[in-house]
Amino acid sequence: MIKLAYCNVENLDLKKAYTLVSQNRQEKIDFYRFEKDKKLSAGAYLLLKKLLSDENITNPTFKSGKYGKAYISNHENIYFNLSHSGKVVLCAISDMEVGVDVEYNDPTIDLNIGKHYFYNSEYENIMNAENQSDEFFKYWVLKESYMKYTGLGMNLELDSFEIIIEDTIRLKDDKENLKFNLFNIENYKIGMVSHYATSDLIEYNINELY
Repeated sequence: MIKLAYCNVENLDLKKAYTLVSQNRQEKIDFYRFEKDKKLSAGAYLLLKKLLSDENITNPTFKSGKYGKAYISNHENIYFNLSHSGKVVLCAISDMEVGVDVEYNDPTIDLNIGKHYFYNSEYENIMNAENQSDEFFKYWVLKESYMKYTGLGMNLELDSFEIIIEDTIRLKDDKENLKFNLFNIENYKIGMVSHYATSDLIEYNINELY
């Protein structure tokens, strides 16, 4: 089972959303200075809550692993991952481990990031691409998703593994038969790594999350 969904939270009613999230999430929202970041934090939680509710999962207890990846401790075989960028929040839930990432496709991105942090072949493919920024963000969301999938996050160095984008997308020397999923929505790239291949990406209107 895998479900992947996103929502534009630009018009989120922060006051209303605040009353619908957990106390821990309220504390996270309060930590942010800017309203944009508060909306992203609240919206991500509401999207997760919606997907879990659709699977009849209520009152989840959240804990964090060694490297900070959140998990649900009181329900077996339910995994989730969250991401947000710009105006978009993203969430995946599954019965197996999953990692996701969404990034705004910024055409002004400094491609030297790829030179210094990506695998050599990945950087070469970016530089040889017709649309370099588009290619950069393909690799970025796929690599970030894999790092989050492992639970290591930024403790796993970006240039320590190679993503191969051909007719299919795969991890070089993959021993888990992982599935890499890539989506385009407006000016955003979305990546997901799991044990499922999917072409389904659900879009929610913000009013569906209240």
